[in-house]
Amino acid sequence: MPNRLLHLLVATYVFLLTGFAGAAFGQPEVMAWGNLTGVRVDGHLIEVNTGLCVAQPEWAGVTRTDKERQQVVYKRSGPSVTVTARMRPKRELRDPQGRDWALAATEVVEDAGPGAARIDVEFASQEEANIAGAFLCLDLPATVFSAGKAQLIEPAAPGAAEIPLTPGAAEQNEYLRATARGVRLVSARRQIEVMFAEPGEIVIRDDRREGSYNLQVYLTVLAGKAAAGQVAKKSFTLKATEEIDKSPVELTLDASRPGQLFDGLGGNFRIQNPKTDPPVIQHNLETLRVAWGRVEMPWRLWHTEEGTDPLALARAGKANPRVEQAMEMSRKLALRGMPIIVSAWAPPAWAVLGDTRMRMQPGDDGPRGNPLNPEKMARICDSLTSYLVFLKEKYGVEAAFFSFNESDLGIAIRQTGKEHAELIKSLGARLAAAGLATKMLLGDTSDARPVGFIKAAMGDPEAVKYIGAVSFHSWRGCTDEILAQWRDAARALNVPLLVGEGSTDAAAHRYPQIFLEPTFAMYEINLYTRILAISQPRSILQWQLTADYSLLAGGGIYGDTGPLRPTQRYWNLKQLASTPARSFALPIQCAKPGIACAAFGNIAEGVYTMHVVNGGAARPATIAGLPAGLKQLRVWVTDAQRGMQELERVSVVDGKATLQLGATSFTTLINVP
Repeated sequence: MPNRLLHLLVATYVFLLTGFAGAAFGQPEVMAWGNLTGVRVDGHLIEVNTGLCVAQPEWAGVTRTDKERQQVVYKRSGPSVTVTARMRPKRELRDPQGRDWALAATEVVEDAGPGAARIDVEFASQEEANIAGAFLCLDLPATVFSAGKAQLIEPAAPGAAEIPLTPGAAEQNEYLRATARGVRLVSARRQIEVMFAEPGEIVIRDDRREGSYNLQVYLTVLAGKAAAGQVAKKSFTLKATEEIDKSPVELTLDASRPGQLFDGLGGNFRIQNPKTDPPVIQHNLETLRVAWGRVEMPWRLWHTEEGTDPLALARAGKANPRVEQAMEMSRKLALRGMPIIVSAWAPPAWAVLGDTRMRMQPGDDGPRGNPLNPEKMARICDSLTSYLVFLKEKYGVEAAFFSFNESDLGIAIRQTGKEHAELIKSLGARLAAAGLATKMLLGDTSDARPVGFIKAAMGDPEAVKYIGAVSFHSWRGCTDEILAQWRDAARALNVPLLVGEGSTDAAAHRYPQIFLEPTFAMYEINLYTRILAISQPRSILQWQLTADYSLLAGGGIYGDTGPLRPTQRYWNLKQLASTPARSFALPIQCAKPGIACAAFGNIAEGVYTMHVVNGGAARPATIAGLPAGLKQLRVWVTDAQRGMQELERVSVVDGKATLQLGATSFTTLINVP
């Protein structure tokens, strides 16, 4: 499709989908599991952290909605978002005898004007539930509210209408329990007011046993125990005020200290949807610069019966069609010059211990996945090697790296760090003996947190010689400290770092409307920008560049029968993928809340790239430290209304450039050669 026509198509689509995001709806920022992170005014996010909460008897613990903790359904209809969740006690609070409560929760959030939201909450109990109550809850950061106060609005009984929120010293502290028409929470720089449709009970407390020094505000929807068949509803109007930060941003580039090489954006190509995957894959390969590919090894289908010789069967033309499809996908990517990662998910039953059924639902007890059978490791290594041998000899693809997907968690093969190290040694040696250059991928963990999983292999010289790269997945958040540890691990081994699966919410396929939300798109590109700046990976491989977690809408994807079309997430990643090849990470400082930035330099060709995510209001920006000789920068921006739209070029004078950053936007600047 010609580029001009493609931009016209996306402009029309983005207007229809999100053109009202900053005006008619979109002010409340609602996560797919029902929690608000705040309300936006002119792009500035006033943080208000809410959730749905159920308290155990005598407040022995509280269960709160959170990412991947509940089974949820997310739907948007115009300015209104509806989230339904099935809530059960969190694992550590469950009754070993199985006499647990279960509540159906429904939350409807609607924009109610600048800085405001209307929230309707319903809890329903099919059976009697022994609980202390069910609530809309607010989490107040101690750093903001510990010197603040709570003011009751139209209290039902005489008493103190204003209560200080000075931190208590006990493990549990209750600051307030009263009935009123509303409550106002006031700090030096932020005010949150919640009004009720009718008087309701308000509880303000903290609980150091939960490991949090924040304050929790509980707005009662269902008081005390729930009777069988009981339904409780409450309506709230939330308003938040805070000074909008429009202060200038100063970014400082240091082009004299190049870091790790960035090949560019990569992608996962695990084929799961035979009808919708092919056109999505084709579109993405034709319109994005994709530098790395990761494909599935359908190991269970390659070697179903232990007593067979899978390589001989494949050579005789008897490989499973799914195997051939996966190998053909590898060839398609390799023909485009990509290095290929081959990862295995589902194992054959003979190769593992225990029942091979996977536990994948939120709240399931017990470990996921299955450990490899230690008595069959030689057979396992031969089986895996035979697949990679056939991939090379028939399809002409020699995989760069091999891994078991997320074996730290058990999807679907579960390993300890020590078992992971042993596999790297045994399989690595077997691959080398077969004449394959394929190395082992260290980690390939379920998210960034389990850094300890790779330590055993890093400390084993026999394992180290077979490690080709280090990998983690970016689900469930990444602190700066953890991202730095992954960078340092790869440097210690002197191998590349890869983000084997990139995105922010592993459960999002259960509520796919979230993929169309500007909030989701901004969280994703903000995370990638932070990863690039801190961890300096060789590539971030998007999960996925197929119809699964798709960057495109329509074409039958998740039931959308409209024309195949780009979303805001697509344009964010196309913009990121525009980073020129052979670019090295460069230090860039942008120390301001709500701003993320990363920079790269193709030093040989004198081309420099800067990516800036502005998570707040529109503001001016200055970029200093640009290399001598740069005269002009090209500028592209993606937001809820624009898809990689090129703006007027920016002049560079004495190593400095100034521009305006749009509200909640992703901006890329590349110098004109």
